[in-house]
Amino acid sequence: KPFAAVNGSGKHNNWAISGPDGKNWLKPGDNPHENAKFMTIVVALMKAVDTHADLLRASVATAGNDHRLGANEAAPAVSVFLGDQLTDIIEQIEAGGANKSKDGGQIHLGVDSLPKLPRGNTDRNRTSPFAFVGNRFEFRAVGSNQSPAGANIVLNTIVAEAFDYICTEVEAGVEKGGEFNTVLQEVLAGVIKEHKRILFNGDGYTDEWLEDAAKRGMPNLVTTEDALPVLQTQKAKDVFAKYGVLSNEELESRYNIYVETYETLIGIEAATAAEIA
Repeated sequence: KPFAAVNGSGKHNNWAISGPDGKNWLKPGDNPHENAKFMTIVVALMKAVDTHADLLRASVATAGNDHRLGANEAAPAVSVFLGDQLTDIIEQIEAGGANKSKDGGQIHLGVDSLPKLPRGNTDRNRTSPFAFVGNRFEFRAVGSNQSPAGANIVLNTIVAEAFDYICTEVEAGVEKGGEFNTVLQEVLAGVIKEHKRILFNGDGYTDEWLEDAAKRGMPNLVTTEDALPVLQTQKAKDVFAKYGVLSNEELESRYNIYVETYETLIGIEAATAAEIA
């Protein structure tokens, strides 16, 4: 995406999920069953990105991408953009149950249909690193010379962890005699309360947002040097090992390779600049 004669090129990694019914579960749908699945996926993504924002940032950490993130696109303080209408629904669920929408009509999770979520209501913010765009999410921080596989390995793993948590909580509530939709509503409300700080619909480039993100306790890993050590944390090791994605040794090897690649490239650039000078 060239901007002001500067190449700020990057990838938009579009992520959605289909179930055994063959349908995209990030499309709101036209019946209550689909609505419940849709809202569950959205809330799970909120939990996943908030819990592992640092790991998502590490998945796109390269020397070249450091110049792009937060300059022309995808601020490194990873947040989630849902748009006004979907954010309003999330806030209603947190408050005990969604019963209206900004487009009119009634919303009860698992009871009534969600209103249509038009693309124009969700795709306004081009600064957000992780944005809902009508029937999928876009992770906009992948570097132009990167394979999207690395980011998707992280994204799929952390979303699986969020699904695991939500399903476990719902199953426990139902086993205690709770009605499924009521239990699901309560579980989603609890997740929203815990992870709503990740939601931000404003301009991700402003100094005000960086200050706000810091107040919310969100990581802002500006450089690759800041981001890569996340791969050595116990939290990262645990989530990859728990779901059989990467062993500790496999994760360590990737960390070493990424660091060596970064240092080599920076060294070449510095030596070239010195020679030119």
